Amino acid sequence: MTRRLRIGIDTGGTFTDVVALDEDTGEIITTKTPSTPADPAEGFAAAAAEALRLAEAAPAEVTALVHGTTVATNRLLEDRVEGLGFVTTEGFESLLEIARQSVPDGYGNSYFWVKPPRIVPAHLVRGVGGRIDHTGAELAPFDGESAVAAARFLRAAGVEAVGVCFLHSYADPSHELAMREVLRREHPDAAVSLSCEVLREYREYERAVTTLVDAAVKPEMGGYLARIRAGAPSRPLVMQSNGGVRSAEEVARRPVTTVLSGPAAGALGAAFAVGGSVVTLDGGGTSTDVAVVLDGEPALTTEGAVGRHPVRIPMIDIVTVGAGGGSVAWRSPEGALRVGPRSAGADPGPLCYGRGGAEATVTDAHAVLGRIPPRLLGGRVPLDVDAARAGLAVLAEELGLEPERAAAGILEISAWNQANAIRRITVERGLDVRDYPLVAFGGSGPLLACRLLDVLDLPSAVIPDNPGNLSAFGLLTVDVRGDHVRTRVVRDDELGPALLAEVFADLEGEAAAALAREGFGEDRRYARSADLRYHGQAFEVRVAAPDGPPGEELRAETVRRFHDAHEALYGYCHRGDPRHPVEWVNLRVSGIGPLARPRVRERPPGDGDASRAVTGTRRVHFDSWEDTLVYRRDALRPGDVVRGPAVIEEFGSTVPLHPGFRATLDRLGALVVTR
Repeated sequence: MTRRLRIGIDTGGTFTDVVALDEDTGEIITTKTPSTPADPAEGFAAAAAEALRLAEAAPAEVTALVHGTTVATNRLLEDRVEGLGFVTTEGFESLLEIARQSVPDGYGNSYFWVKPPRIVPAHLVRGVGGRIDHTGAELAPFDGESAVAAARFLRAAGVEAVGVCFLHSYADPSHELAMREVLRREHPDAAVSLSCEVLREYREYERAVTTLVDAAVKPEMGGYLARIRAGAPSRPLVMQSNGGVRSAEEVARRPVTTVLSGPAAGALGAAFAVGGSVVTLDGGGTSTDVAVVLDGEPALTTEGAVGRHPVRIPMIDIVTVGAGGGSVAWRSPEGALRVGPRSAGADPGPLCYGRGGAEATVTDAHAVLGRIPPRLLGGRVPLDVDAARAGLAVLAEELGLEPERAAAGILEISAWNQANAIRRITVERGLDVRDYPLVAFGGSGPLLACRLLDVLDLPSAVIPDNPGNLSAFGLLTVDVRGDHVRTRVVRDDELGPALLAEVFADLEGEAAAALAREGFGEDRRYARSADLRYHGQAFEVRVAAPDGPPGEELRAETVRRFHDAHEALYGYCHRGDPRHPVEWVNLRVSGIGPLARPRVRERPPGDGDASRAVTGTRRVHFDSWEDTLVYRRDALRPGDVVRGPAVIEEFGSTVPLHPGFRATLDRLGALVVTR
């Protein structure tokens, strides 16, 4: 009998996580393979081959291969943006220089802040004649002569990718489409991105930068996607930042949609595994990503950024901090202990990896205190605890502390860094953090779960089954999804049903065409939303729009939801106040092609005796050194209770259970940690 497998592959900086799901039996196979930063496509191919090897008990058919990638993310975070040109409306060549005229950390920083370089240097910006106004009317015709001159200049300058953003092209894209034809003739080797296709909404600066980010990553992503298609056992689907997947061919058209591909998969995996409303914490080697899941759906935003570049595509609302296992501990010039954001990375990595690392990290602190096993990944990665202890002793001496105090201080600072990220994603969004359980996963995510419960007064922490591979599992829980947007700035009392019907029909037509290219026929659905604000405000609030005919009932219900959302976010609204009329700004439609969800199998209950899972004891330091029971997680059964101090170990992660805490295994195999 042929096994039907769905495979999820999530590429990280150190390891590539692999999950293979047997669609018929529900069996889940997980493993990790080394990442290959020089060419991530090699690591992808090796991961797919390893998944098939582990499932070789019977012939296997790969029904779906879903991939989370960091290729676009890393290119932007490392500021490897070269060979990029910009074409805009004549007279607006300084668009990128002017930006938003804002200074980070307020105007008190004005005297010291140095403006970073633009994503495109000024000498590679070219203006082209022609002008569209905000209604879509043509004020001046497209100037083909200046367009040809711009294309030839960029070709002679060695530009490999070109972003095109003309004024008000969201209202009428004809001038941008004409510019693409000129570039195809005059500079056929260039990768070209048009703002009318990348982000068809107003605000020229954000639209321009998002388009340029798309152009910047298009050559590298195009080559990478072609290589993984060539070596994949089935047609690969690629995770997007919006929480959906698309085929590699579609992603190659608009690669900016993958800038948060990896972190998005983790939040979705947590949403599927736990459900309800939770805060998710994905701890890796370099950073920690936190998000909020409300009623089983991760919160979305269009106000995101990658590195120093604003990216306005819909993406899961994620806050990232440099608080991973590889975060370096260091002494500041003032003599204080600091942790991160700099990371030891995968190479050389923490001191305990034995690869030539020279600085103490968070992982080294855990190793010195005995909170992680001396061998990781089931014994495949031995740790040099003596090297970690020696390096930590040097730092401790500089700080005038005992080594254990220094290690505990490193973990305390790391926990507060993570706690502050959680506050940003909850309190700053109008949510009370104390209302939400914490779902901790990733290789380092569960290590500080107990401390975070204390710091934030959270009700509980949930450690899902196979937490080290949850992001890869999350890839198997999502649908095909594409987002489409149109700007129509109009006051609510002037908005007629005909305009609503026209715009939503156009957007649903675009979504239907995209889903048809993915192979979906009638088995598809659409999700509407809208960005609204009070007249005079500068920024909008997005709310879901109901299904059904786009008439008066839809308009009224959407406005009611806007008032409610505004009050939840800011503490007030202007419901029923004619002095503050509502203004519609953007209409949105997401086209969704449903894919089958994995079936989670419940586990048979145990006898309540967790001692069967004890593998021995180890000296562990919490408040002091003591012999601590070590449990093997896969030997625990639903209903088993483990009381701290204890350490619960498994293949991809570890849970140090502090004194005063307990962990209970639920029927789905998740550990629920409470005080």
